[in-house]
Amino acid sequence: MITRRGVWQLLTSVPLIAAVAARALAQASSPTAPLPSPTGGAGMQMLTIFLRHDQAKTLDEINEHLKSTGWYKNFPPEGVEVMSWYVMMGIGQVVTLRFPSEKLRDINALIEREAWGGYRTEFYATYDYRALYKVEQSKNR
Repeated sequence: MITRRGVWQLLTSVPLIAAVAARALAQASSPTAPLPSPTGGAGMQMLTIFLRHDQAKTLDEINEHLKSTGWYKNFPPEGVEVMSWYVMMGIGQVVTLRFPSEKLRDINALIEREAWGGYRTEFYATYDYRALYKVEQSKNR
């Protein structure tokens, strides 16, 4: 036997069921293409490295240190792409890399072995926002 309470519970759930069904239909009828990965593909990462000059050393001393450690020959490691490399006067250099995730350890070890002593370093996980920004910009014009 159906009670009044049962009828009311059924009636109050109808709008929720209708909303869920409408959303499912809308998603099924208009598939959206996934946005491109801002890092360049699955399994890829980007990293920005601040190579801050050691101001206790002259530029010649820094360059000599980097030369003696093999920095100029070994950076970046194989399989790592330099996306940008800028000099910021009074700070040092800013390098953005793109690489397969499994290369992160190689990058870190190379920095520790060869750049330290010439630079103080800072690392920032990074992604390219330009494509996403263009999408947002076109939606909001």
